[in-house]
Amino acid sequence: MTLFTLKPAVAAALIGLTFTGLSSNAWAAVQDYEFQLVKNEIKPGSEAEIAVRLVDKRSGKLVPDAVIFAQRVDMAPDGMEMMAAPIEALPSVEPGIYRFKAQISMAGGWRLSLGAKVQGETDALENKLEFKAIP
Repeated sequence: MTLFTLKPAVAAALIGLTFTGLSSNAWAAVQDYEFQLVKNEIKPGSEAEIAVRLVDKRSGKLVPDAVIFAQRVDMAPDGMEMMAAPIEALPSVEPGIYRFKAQISMAGGWRLSLGAKVQGETDALENKLEFKAIP
């Protein structure tokens, strides 16, 4: 090989290594994460607990340390979106599991809406999760 044929080969190898290194978490997007309900059914009451896990869909691993900046629970699945219930975040006991206490006043279909900031992502994550309150 001459010096002139070696340069393009080295340049191609460096470009390949660069793109291989960038294909890991650097290409992650907020769409790669989702909240999932731990249980799809809960008992109604003034101290009802709702737990969700934040999952990296690419690896299936739980994602800790997200900042939840918005939460709402309402009866939208039963056509009563205006019937919202008070909700508050509870301390987490497991990394990647986020818990909330809500005043679920009646049985029926409920929706939990969450807004969160995932560490390392520029966009906000928003999910709407439906569950049933059954006596």
